[in-house]
Amino acid sequence: MSDVAAIDHLVKKHQELKKEISKVIIGQDQVIDEILISVFSGGHALLVGVPGLAKTLMVNTISQALGLHFKRIQFTPDLMPSDILGSEILDENRAFKFLKGPIFSNILLADEINRTPPKTQAALLEAMQEKSVTVAGHNYTLDAPYFVLATQNPIEQEGTYPLPEAQLDRFMFSINLQYPSFQEEVDVVKATTGDHKPVVNALFTAQEIVDFQQLVRRIPVADNVIEYAVTLVGKTRPKSDAAPEIVKEYLDWGAGPRASQNLILAAKTHAAVNGKYSPDIEDVKAVATGILRHRIIKNYKAEAEGHTEESIINQLL
Repeated sequence: MSDVAAIDHLVKKHQELKKEISKVIIGQDQVIDEILISVFSGGHALLVGVPGLAKTLMVNTISQALGLHFKRIQFTPDLMPSDILGSEILDENRAFKFLKGPIFSNILLADEINRTPPKTQAALLEAMQEKSVTVAGHNYTLDAPYFVLATQNPIEQEGTYPLPEAQLDRFMFSINLQYPSFQEEVDVVKATTGDHKPVVNALFTAQEIVDFQQLVRRIPVADNVIEYAVTLVGKTRPKSDAAPEIVKEYLDWGAGPRASQNLILAAKTHAAVNGKYSPDIEDVKAVATGILRHRIIKNYKAEAEGHTEESIINQLL
């Protein structure tokens, strides 16, 4: 199959996938789009939203529709790295045997990742970056595709351990979940208080998703689109000559080169699922907020004057 035909096939499968997910998840289109862009780009996503917005249900439904092996870890202050990675035990023959932890799956839901201490958060870092883990000196490769979806509750900050910037940077997207509209909430209540339980069909195999990830990598990008993405990221850095006044005034820190890489990868996927064979500047703009939101750090003045990351990014766009 040629790459053009493969992109046409991806568009069709993507539409079927969204239809399948909508059997269970009502609304939240933007959120689902960004999660699926992460999946097909081979990136990870951080979901930020108050409790009760169906974050766990959404991830579970998406993994079912993608036909992927799904595990969930509830992060707590007493969680140890071995609870995630697995540990070595003595079997009946007095030999050491490795018991795999929940990290050995295709989609890992790290629920409330900021509730666990840095040592345990760091156990996820190697898995996210290297797609492998090291336990007792042995290296174990994780199954492809491998995808971490972490959730964070933005309101309760007591007893939490904010993710360090290095770990935040590992997430391709930071996705904000909003409350549903009045009509969506009415539909949710109708759908979830009856006895009808929708069945979600698996539409992909793991190998198909890996093939689509490789297809996205092969999509050509014009130089002017790459230059636009790199310029946009450069504008977020307060010490850069290209930084506009708003950035110098309200940001302490800007995005690094990984943001530029992710902008282009996500723009390729955004173009592909919308039936385009090469991304343009509009595709970069479409994914920019989710990719830059967690990579810029506001200063005290921005907090005091009520500027959000989104409002600053919108001005840059």
